[in-house]
Amino acid sequence: MSTIFQDIAAAFQFLTRLPLNRLAYKPDALPRAAMYFPLVGFAVGAGVAGLYRLLQTHLPSAVIALLIVLFSTLVTGGLHEDGLADAADAFGGGWNRQQVLAIMKDSRIGSYGALALVFSVGGRVLLLTYIPAASFIQYAISAEVLCRWIILPLGAVLPSAREQDGQGARIARHVSVISLAVGTLISLGVVGFLLHMSAVWPVAAASAVALFGGLYFKNRIGGITGDCFGAASQLTLLAVYFCGVWQR
Repeated sequence: MSTIFQDIAAAFQFLTRLPLNRLAYKPDALPRAAMYFPLVGFAVGAGVAGLYRLLQTHLPSAVIALLIVLFSTLVTGGLHEDGLADAADAFGGGWNRQQVLAIMKDSRIGSYGALALVFSVGGRVLLLTYIPAASFIQYAISAEVLCRWIILPLGAVLPSAREQDGQGARIARHVSVISLAVGTLISLGVVGFLLHMSAVWPVAAASAVALFGGLYFKNRIGGITGDCFGAASQLTLLAVYFCGVWQR
């Protein structure tokens, strides 16, 4: 039980900015902790649901959507947004593997990264605005769960695109079959409970992002990086939100 608690804590420390400073962060625990990434998504989704319940009778839906995007970004410290921006700059501006990896390592944001952030934030606000109130919480939580789940299949299949050690390298090709299975069962259980038969669409959308994103990363850079994980997570959020609007 102590090891499980430590792994869950490591998952929260890696994916959020929640105040867990009293617990020692162990990067080597990440491959084991990966199975609990969907639980982090559920916790963030629960916070989103609570914020929505608090504001839904007081503010217009567009304002609520903006505040929810702000909330989730602050909770995660913009981790996935940073990855999306770096990946967009790299894949948009790099012509070969070496150029892509070099640009991705640059902390500065270029035009591709800026545009990706604008479309990501704007797209999430727009889609959240049009998800029906009756299913808003269900899709909001499902999106947060599935956008963390996607790290598991990508981390189980793809090797690290870089030789040097890093957060992404600790997960790439290090997610075990057991971690993938447990994380997938958690995700399917939560999404299935919330959406019932409609769960097939967001699950299919997240799976499509994992499949085509993984093929793209493998083809362009021969593997995956931490920024690629972040980009895939952001795309999954948008895909699940889109399913919520499509099913209205």
